[in-house]
Amino acid sequence: MSFHMAATVAARGLDIALELADGETLAVLGPNGAGKSTLLAAAAGLLRPDAGSARLGSTVLFDTEAGTWLAPHRRGTVLLAQEPLLFPHLSVLDNVAFGPLSAGGSRAQARATAQHWLEEVEAAGLAARRPAELSGGQAQRVAIARALAANPELLLLDEPLSALDIHVAALLRRLLTRVLAGRRAIIVTHSVLDALMLSQQVVVLDSGKVAEAGPTREVLTRPRSRFAAGLAGLNLLAGTLAPGGLVADGGQPVAGRVEYAGEPAGAGAAAGPAGSGAGGRGVAVFSPSSVSVYLAPPHGSPRNVFAGTVTELEPHGDQVRVRAGALAADITPLSAAEMGLAPGTSVHFVVKAAEVDIYPA
Repeated sequence: MSFHMAATVAARGLDIALELADGETLAVLGPNGAGKSTLLAAAAGLLRPDAGSARLGSTVLFDTEAGTWLAPHRRGTVLLAQEPLLFPHLSVLDNVAFGPLSAGGSRAQARATAQHWLEEVEAAGLAARRPAELSGGQAQRVAIARALAANPELLLLDEPLSALDIHVAALLRRLLTRVLAGRRAIIVTHSVLDALMLSQQVVVLDSGKVAEAGPTREVLTRPRSRFAAGLAGLNLLAGTLAPGGLVADGGQPVAGRVEYAGEPAGAGAAAGPAGSGAGGRGVAVFSPSSVSVYLAPPHGSPRNVFAGTVTELEPHGDQVRVRAGALAADITPLSAAEMGLAPGTSVHFVVKAAEVDIYPA
């Protein structure tokens, strides 16, 4: 049973299409304001799109052309928000039992289901407590149990770990890895770790549109958008594919391991046959750890040299990450000190062609 949605919400600039197979979890990534929460609201029935349709298996959730609109409680979807939003007057057990009880189950059946899911999220000992007696991590565990007890066909998660401290988030991430296995879900997140651990597919939104999509590891190891590259900790330059490399937007040539459509990568590869990709849009991607920093242009073997001005210096593990505009380089603290790097310093970022992957965008 697959999920398919194509929707336009003009007021929020959203115009997307996505599909999710049975048993898959899809991570939705993107900067603030990209349309991630709007996408979930449309799927959950909390927002009416201006145009489009959505289908969950054989059930039409909405179809603006046919005038079909299914109420949120009839969709088979459950939305888990950033805040747990538990009923304060009910016990933990009754909070989790609310979904199956509302679906027509007996009180005994609903409580048995609730007990099962509390055990699944390792919160059975909290059953008699009220929400006010729970920590943030405990409340989110209960919220996850409540969502799963409703037995949704599609589980929608809106940054469920963002309000938790790093240690609690790590525990809940492992829990979600287990309970989401084999379940159809869409999770909105800013965390590359969430995407890698919880999802099989990724969609990157930018300004309400799909910037790129595909298997999670492929998107994060071979990004085609600046946002995905930033999440993966990589530098990305966009431009036009050319023989042997790429001409970046702005006119600077970039040499690298070129992969035209249908051709393997190779340093300094010649242009392929017509239609193979030369002349089309492409990206050059390389790691900050492969970049050397100089105060003056270097001499020697052919390399890519990018002149810039330091905008930021920040700790990055046992290295210092030097940012100059859109590019970053990781160097040792000793090197940074010896060069006297500071915001405003003119530098040259240098990277060998063999360290740069260039492929169609």
